[in-house]
Amino acid sequence: MQIKPEQLEAQLAKGAAGLKPLYTLHGDEPLLVQEAADAIRAAARAAGYGERKVFTVSGAHFDWSAVQGAAQSMSLFAERQLIEIRIPSGKPGKDGGEALQRYCEALSDDVLTLVQLPRLDFQQSKSAWFNALDGAGVVVRLDPIERRALPAWLAQRLARQGQRVAEGEEGQRTLAFFADRVEGNLLAAHQEMQKMALLHPTGTLRFAQVEAAVIDVARYDIAKLVEAVWAGQGARALRMLAALEAEGESAVFVHWSLAEDVRALARARAAIDAGQPLPLALREARVWGAKEKLFERALPQLGAAQLARWLHAAQVCDGQCKGLLDPRWPSGAWPALRQLVLLLLGSPQGATRPLALHA
Repeated sequence: MQIKPEQLEAQLAKGAAGLKPLYTLHGDEPLLVQEAADAIRAAARAAGYGERKVFTVSGAHFDWSAVQGAAQSMSLFAERQLIEIRIPSGKPGKDGGEALQRYCEALSDDVLTLVQLPRLDFQQSKSAWFNALDGAGVVVRLDPIERRALPAWLAQRLARQGQRVAEGEEGQRTLAFFADRVEGNLLAAHQEMQKMALLHPTGTLRFAQVEAAVIDVARYDIAKLVEAVWAGQGARALRMLAALEAEGESAVFVHWSLAEDVRALARARAAIDAGQPLPLALREARVWGAKEKLFERALPQLGAAQLARWLHAAQVCDGQCKGLLDPRWPSGAWPALRQLVLLLLGSPQGATRPLALHA
């Protein structure tokens, strides 16, 4: 049974009678995974699961019989026990997958099992072993907090410690500033909120207080940069690009991610012009997930000529990143990437004026 993270607290609050024999957490956000696991452990202790055993699956030669044996053996120190199975790779392997299925078929009322996995891809989420975990208990997927949802998440967390932002525009500005400083780094965001609780009493936080206290701990990845570009979020995209440069990210990889999307858009545009419907054109161009929705909005406004100019710009930028300089472009990989990003943001859904591209 799959539930949303916000439903887990209510499910655990039902007490011992409501506890499921198995809980599976999967996701790559350390803070959310840690908090969910701690909540499950606390509910297990309150229900009398006094002994805890932890197994970390590492490598293809992990001894799954030890896990099965622990679940079937009587506890020496308590009537009930909590067994944790951690699979950092998210891939138990053929033997491990079969062992998990057997494990789920022989669950005991005296054992509560907590399985922790990283974020699973589509194929893993459809595997027989994951379906067995789903059918045997509760599954919670813990996704990162997207930028658009981050201000509300911060406001909710501040409320837990008795703090809130001002009403109206100042409050929105305060939360937006806070979100920009901690985006992509929820563990640090949690620490910054704890700092606010130490520095200021309960009540209303003013913008100046947050501005003075919250340091810039944001962490970005290339995928989020690319999404910001196609969403037309110019200021955010340029801020992320500068942060990736400062963090030592590969300029070649950043360029590849942007250029690959331009090529996908061009393929989809050609398919649409040949008579294919938009959804089919996107699937054949291997576009899916959040990016699919962004491309659905962008493609109807993009013509073949515009995409041809983008492809040419991506080719020139590729040379800049690899040392094949074009005097008409800024010198250096990151300045060239900035020009490419600005050019892409000049599409109809963006707010930045397009740069002139010389033939």
